[in-house]
Amino acid sequence: MDGTDRGRRLTYRAAGVDRAATGALITGSRERIRETHTPGVLGDVGHFAGMFGLDGYRNPVLVSSIDGVGTKVLLARAAGRLDVVGRDVIVHGVNDVAVVGATPLFALDYLAAAKWEPQAVETILDGITAACRDEGVALLGGETAQMPGVYADAGLDVVACVVGAVEREAICDGRAIRPRDVILGLASDGLHTNGYSLVRTLMAQRKWSLKDVVAELGGRLQDVLLAPHRSYRKPLQALLRTGFLRGAAHVTGGGIPGNLVRILPQGCRARIERDAWVMPPVFQVIAEAGGVDRDEMFATFNMGLGMLAVVPRDRAGIALDMCAASGITTWVIGEIAQGETGVDLV
Repeated sequence: MDGTDRGRRLTYRAAGVDRAATGALITGSRERIRETHTPGVLGDVGHFAGMFGLDGYRNPVLVSSIDGVGTKVLLARAAGRLDVVGRDVIVHGVNDVAVVGATPLFALDYLAAAKWEPQAVETILDGITAACRDEGVALLGGETAQMPGVYADAGLDVVACVVGAVEREAICDGRAIRPRDVILGLASDGLHTNGYSLVRTLMAQRKWSLKDVVAELGGRLQDVLLAPHRSYRKPLQALLRTGFLRGAAHVTGGGIPGNLVRILPQGCRARIERDAWVMPPVFQVIAEAGGVDRDEMFATFNMGLGMLAVVPRDRAGIALDMCAASGITTWVIGEIAQGETGVDLV
């Protein structure tokens, strides 16, 4: 090592991590984060750990979910719509805890990239905090990480953990499902957060751009592909209050069969009528343009149903009205039969 080498001063910023910029982003976001705080939050933004007081429960069970938005984030970044994935990552977790009867209470976020652009972080946090306010969820803490070498230059990860609580005796995990129960399908707003790796491959093969107008979709591709993930908290909570809900499945990766089977008790087999609901045209466009067969489509995408709810047959009509009152189109799409646990698409 010569004298020139010894004279150089290596800094964290030169290695790719700008502490000052990250610190400024966090400081600038504190007021928005405080706006999501609910009465259960203890302490202020900036502590080493977030604290939440669990009041009003007799025998509470904590319910948690953690997930990201997958490669939808790449399309959102290209379209300048990162607020969508910020919203998505909260709503996804809210749906996951709501299906077992829990009320979502707080969230923790994790944002990571090789190098942060301040505007990108601001836009994602806009979506996260807006969704938290809408869902009554406190943003209790999080992490914004710069990791050059782990993430590619264009790489970006948006993840959140949502935690809720439910009384132990009110847990709704599907064990109450019985033969002759009816399955309701609640409409999705498009792809939500699954299937985007297939879509991106298809776009590359067909040389499609996000700004392309697709006649069958009635508009630009980006407006359809970047539709936000729908929240089902309100209709699920309404069904739970009446005691009608025997089980619910959030339709994410694995599609309708891969998620519905997770809540079926032994001896119950679900029968789904594939033509029982109105499927958004985006799924037909993907299938035809990519030559994707029907079974692969149903195993990859939600196919127009973001949530499934199992209710007693004699309560199906009332349950449909309750979902409609929450602003979500809902159909009777199948029933529970006696048999080996599984799902049939007919």
